[in-house]
Amino acid sequence: MGPDARLDLDRSGRIDLPEAVYCLSKTTAQCVEIVGSMLAEGEDAVIATRASAAQRTALAALSPDAHGASTLIWRPRPPTGAAVALVAAGTSDLPVAEECRLTLEALGHRVTMAVDVGVAGLHRLLDVVPTLEDADVVVAVAGMEGALPTVLGGLIPHPLIAVPTSVGYGAAFEGQTALASMMTSCAPGIAVVGIDNGYGAACAAHRILRTVRSDER
Repeated sequence: MGPDARLDLDRSGRIDLPEAVYCLSKTTAQCVEIVGSMLAEGEDAVIATRASAAQRTALAALSPDAHGASTLIWRPRPPTGAAVALVAAGTSDLPVAEECRLTLEALGHRVTMAVDVGVAGLHRLLDVVPTLEDADVVVAVAGMEGALPTVLGGLIPHPLIAVPTSVGYGAAFEGQTALASMMTSCAPGIAVVGIDNGYGAACAAHRILRTVRSDER
Protein backbone atom coordinates (compact mmCIF):
# COMPACT_ATOMS: atom_id res chain seq x y z
CA MET A 1 0.00 0.00 0.00
CA GLY A 2 1.03 3.57 -0.67
CA PRO A 3 1.23 6.28 2.03
CA ASP A 4 -2.38 7.42 1.48
CA ALA A 5 -4.06 4.50 3.30
CA ARG A 6 -3.42 2.06 6.14
CA LEU A 7 -5.57 -1.06 6.04
CA ASP A 8 -7.36 -2.16 9.21
CA LEU A 9 -7.48 -5.88 8.49
CA ASP A 10 -7.98 -6.70 12.20
CA ARG A 11 -11.28 -4.81 12.44
CA SER A 12 -13.37 -7.92 11.82
CA GLY A 13 -11.72 -9.65 14.76
CA ARG A 14 -12.48 -6.69 17.04
CA ILE A 15 -16.04 -5.80 16.08
CA ASP A 16 -17.11 -8.45 13.53
CA LEU A 17 -17.44 -5.79 10.82
CA PRO A 18 -14.86 -5.39 8.06
CA GLU A 19 -13.42 -2.06 7.08
CA ALA A 20 -15.31 -0.58 4.13
CA VAL A 21 -13.83 1.53 1.35
CA TYR A 22 -15.59 4.90 1.12
CA CYS A 23 -14.87 5.89 -2.47
CA LEU A 24 -16.19 9.45 -2.41
CA SER A 25 -13.32 11.96 -2.49
CA LYS A 26 -10.80 9.23 -3.35
CA THR A 27 -9.25 8.92 -6.79
CA THR A 28 -10.06 5.92 -8.92
CA ALA A 29 -6.47 4.74 -8.62
CA GLN A 30 -6.63 4.96 -4.82
CA CYS A 31 -9.87 2.95 -4.73
CA VAL A 32 -8.45 0.22 -6.95
CA GLU A 33 -5.23 0.05 -4.96
CA ILE A 34 -7.02 -0.15 -1.61
CA VAL A 35 -9.56 -2.76 -2.68
CA GLY A 36 -6.87 -4.79 -4.43
CA SER A 37 -4.74 -4.79 -1.29
CA MET A 38 -7.68 -5.81 0.89
CA LEU A 39 -8.42 -8.72 -1.44
CA ALA A 40 -4.79 -9.78 -1.47
CA GLU A 41 -3.97 -9.35 2.22
CA GLY A 42 -7.28 -10.01 3.98
CA GLU A 43 -9.78 -12.84 4.15
CA ASP A 44 -13.09 -11.17 5.08
CA ALA A 45 -15.71 -9.58 2.85
CA VAL A 46 -14.71 -6.39 1.05
CA ILE A 47 -17.21 -3.55 0.62
CA ALA A 48 -16.80 -0.38 -1.44
CA THR A 49 -19.43 2.35 -1.15
CA ARG A 50 -20.22 5.65 -2.89
CA ALA A 51 -18.29 4.81 -6.06
CA SER A 52 -18.61 7.10 -9.06
CA ALA A 53 -19.31 5.67 -12.49
CA ALA A 54 -15.60 5.73 -13.35
CA GLN A 55 -14.64 4.17 -10.05
CA ARG A 56 -17.32 1.50 -10.40
CA THR A 57 -16.06 0.55 -13.86
CA ALA A 58 -12.49 0.24 -12.63
CA LEU A 59 -13.45 -1.66 -9.50
CA ALA A 60 -15.73 -4.00 -11.42
CA ALA A 61 -12.63 -5.15 -13.33
CA LEU A 62 -11.57 -6.75 -10.03
CA SER A 63 -14.55 -9.12 -10.45
CA PRO A 64 -16.83 -8.18 -7.55
CA ASP A 65 -19.44 -10.67 -6.39
CA ALA A 66 -22.18 -8.05 -6.80
CA HIS A 67 -22.57 -4.36 -7.44
CA GLY A 68 -25.32 -1.76 -7.53
CA ALA A 69 -25.52 1.90 -8.40
CA SER A 70 -22.54 2.89 -6.24
CA THR A 71 -21.76 -0.10 -3.99
CA LEU A 72 -19.64 -3.15 -4.80
CA ILE A 73 -18.86 -6.24 -2.72
CA TRP A 74 -16.31 -9.02 -2.93
CA ARG A 75 -15.95 -12.30 -1.02
CA PRO A 76 -19.29 -12.21 0.90
CA ARG A 77 -19.42 -14.14 4.13
CA PRO A 78 -21.21 -17.52 4.32
CA PRO A 79 -24.97 -17.31 5.00
CA THR A 80 -25.85 -16.66 8.62
CA GLY A 81 -29.46 -17.74 8.41
CA ALA A 82 -30.61 -14.30 9.51
CA ALA A 83 -33.23 -12.43 7.50
CA VAL A 84 -33.55 -8.69 6.99
CA ALA A 85 -36.55 -7.03 5.37
CA LEU A 86 -35.61 -3.85 3.54
CA VAL A 87 -38.56 -1.54 2.88
CA ALA A 88 -38.09 1.49 0.61
CA ALA A 89 -40.72 4.21 0.39
CA GLY A 90 -40.05 5.14 -3.24
CA THR A 91 -38.04 4.13 -6.28
CA SER A 92 -35.95 7.26 -5.76
CA ASP A 93 -34.76 5.79 -2.46
CA LEU A 94 -33.29 2.74 -4.20
CA PRO A 95 -29.62 3.87 -4.30
CA VAL A 96 -29.59 4.10 -0.50
CA ALA A 97 -31.54 0.85 -0.17
CA GLU A 98 -29.09 -0.88 -2.53
CA GLU A 99 -26.15 0.28 -0.42
CA CYS A 100 -27.84 -1.29 2.57
CA ARG A 101 -28.76 -4.49 0.75
CA LEU A 102 -25.32 -5.17 -0.67
CA THR A 103 -23.63 -4.48 2.67
CA LEU A 104 -25.98 -6.92 4.39
CA GLU A 105 -25.35 -9.54 1.73
CA ALA A 106 -21.60 -9.06 2.11
CA LEU A 107 -22.07 -9.81 5.82
CA GLY A 108 -23.92 -13.03 5.03
CA HIS A 109 -27.51 -12.00 5.71
CA ARG A 110 -30.52 -12.84 3.56
CA VAL A 111 -32.36 -9.73 2.36
CA THR A 112 -35.88 -9.35 1.01
CA MET A 113 -36.95 -6.04 -0.47
CA ALA A 114 -40.25 -4.20 -0.78
CA VAL A 115 -39.93 -1.08 -2.91
CA ASP A 116 -42.28 1.83 -3.66
CA VAL A 117 -44.54 1.21 -0.67
CA GLY A 118 -44.51 4.71 0.83
CA VAL A 119 -47.36 6.08 2.93
CA ALA A 120 -48.81 8.14 0.06
CA GLY A 121 -50.27 4.80 -1.10
CA LEU A 122 -50.86 3.20 2.28
CA HIS A 123 -52.58 0.17 0.76
CA ARG A 124 -49.30 -0.82 -0.88
CA LEU A 125 -47.52 -0.86 2.47
CA LEU A 126 -50.31 -2.81 4.16
CA ASP A 127 -50.08 -5.39 1.39
CA VAL A 128 -46.44 -6.16 2.26
CA VAL A 129 -46.69 -6.09 6.07
CA PRO A 130 -47.51 -9.84 6.25
CA THR A 131 -44.31 -10.59 4.33
CA LEU A 132 -42.26 -9.01 7.14
CA GLU A 133 -43.23 -11.61 9.73
CA ASP A 134 -40.20 -13.84 9.11
CA ALA A 135 -37.69 -10.98 9.27
CA ASP A 136 -35.31 -10.70 12.22
CA VAL A 137 -34.75 -6.99 11.55
CA VAL A 138 -36.57 -4.46 9.35
CA VAL A 139 -34.85 -1.48 7.73
CA ALA A 140 -37.10 1.33 6.44
CA VAL A 141 -35.69 3.79 3.91
CA ALA A 142 -37.64 6.97 3.16
CA GLY A 143 -37.29 10.58 2.09
CA MET A 144 -39.95 13.30 1.78
CA GLU A 145 -41.52 13.64 5.27
CA GLY A 146 -40.03 10.33 6.44
CA ALA A 147 -43.28 8.86 7.78
CA LEU A 148 -42.70 5.25 6.68
CA PRO A 149 -40.81 4.05 9.80
CA THR A 150 -43.42 5.55 12.13
CA VAL A 151 -46.22 3.70 10.36
CA LEU A 152 -44.24 0.45 10.39
CA GLY A 153 -43.33 1.00 14.04
CA GLY A 154 -47.01 0.94 14.91
CA LEU A 155 -47.68 -2.24 12.93
CA ILE A 156 -44.77 -4.62 13.56
CA PRO A 157 -42.77 -5.65 16.67
CA HIS A 158 -39.43 -6.19 14.92
CA PRO A 159 -36.22 -4.26 15.61
CA LEU A 160 -36.64 -1.34 13.21
CA ILE A 161 -33.91 0.84 11.74
CA ALA A 162 -34.93 4.03 9.95
CA VAL A 163 -32.88 5.58 7.16
CA PRO A 164 -33.77 9.13 6.03
CA THR A 165 -32.85 9.96 2.44
CA SER A 166 -32.15 13.27 0.75
CA VAL A 167 -35.12 12.74 -1.62
CA GLY A 168 -37.99 15.22 -1.55
CA TYR A 169 -39.74 18.34 -2.75
CA GLY A 170 -40.27 21.73 -1.13
CA ALA A 171 -39.15 21.77 2.49
CA ALA A 172 -37.42 18.38 2.45
CA PHE A 173 -34.10 20.23 2.96
CA GLU A 174 -32.02 17.39 1.49
CA GLY A 175 -33.19 14.88 4.06
CA GLN A 176 -33.20 17.10 7.14
CA THR A 177 -37.00 16.98 7.35
CA ALA A 178 -37.09 13.17 7.10
CA LEU A 179 -34.32 12.89 9.69
CA ALA A 180 -36.12 15.18 12.16
CA SER A 181 -39.39 13.35 11.56
CA MET A 182 -37.83 9.96 12.28
CA MET A 183 -35.98 11.28 15.33
CA THR A 184 -39.26 12.60 16.76
CA SER A 185 -41.37 9.59 15.81
CA CYS A 186 -44.22 8.75 18.16
CA ALA A 187 -43.64 5.04 17.48
CA PRO A 188 -41.35 3.87 20.32
CA GLY A 189 -38.07 2.06 19.89
CA ILE A 190 -37.08 3.07 16.36
CA ALA A 191 -33.35 3.44 15.74
CA VAL A 192 -32.36 6.17 13.27
CA VAL A 193 -29.15 6.51 11.26
CA GLY A 194 -27.88 9.52 9.33
CA ILE A 195 -29.15 10.84 6.01
CA ASP A 196 -28.54 8.45 3.08
CA ASN A 197 -26.57 6.10 5.35
CA GLY A 198 -27.62 2.72 3.99
CA TYR A 199 -24.22 1.32 4.93
CA GLY A 200 -24.61 2.42 8.54
CA ALA A 201 -28.09 0.91 8.73
CA ALA A 202 -26.73 -2.43 7.50
CA CYS A 203 -23.99 -2.37 10.12
CA ALA A 204 -26.52 -1.56 12.86
CA ALA A 205 -28.69 -4.46 11.69
CA HIS A 206 -25.66 -6.76 11.75
CA ARG A 207 -24.87 -5.81 15.34
CA ILE A 208 -28.47 -6.62 16.34
CA LEU A 209 -28.44 -9.90 14.44
CA ARG A 210 -25.11 -10.92 15.92
CA THR A 211 -26.51 -10.44 19.42
CA VAL A 212 -29.69 -12.35 18.58
CA ARG A 213 -27.75 -15.24 17.08
CA SER A 214 -25.41 -15.36 20.09
CA ASP A 215 -28.42 -15.57 22.44
CA GLU A 216 -29.84 -18.48 20.42
CA ARG A 217 -26.65 -20.54 20.69
